[in-house]
Amino acid sequence: MANPWSGEVELKLDGEPHTLKLTLGALAELEASMKADSLVELVERFEERRFSTRDVLALIVAGLRGGGWRGAAEDLVSVEIEGGPVEAARAAGLLLAHAFSAPTVEG
Repeated sequence: MANPWSGEVELKLDGEPHTLKLTLGALAELEASMKADSLVELVERFEERRFSTRDVLALIVAGLRGGGWRGAAEDLVSVEIEGGPVEAARAAGLLLAHAFSAPTVEG
């Protein structure tokens, strides 16, 4: 089970729960893969709902890698995400929110 107090988000892939977390290394990888000038730019994309599916995928991959997963984006092509694209986007947004805000209790 993911611990939101430490910035973790849970996402089920092919029925298996995975813990996602944006570590400093994962954030650096994310910044490079999204071709963003700053992390603030990434947050703004999501706040302004200007994100693409590539952005969501990059966040999911970075979060998975920060949580210890050793795969690549290509490994997710045929994976079933529980909740579909909407859940993937929600998880991606939560990852950013947890990385740049004080922890809160989710209801």
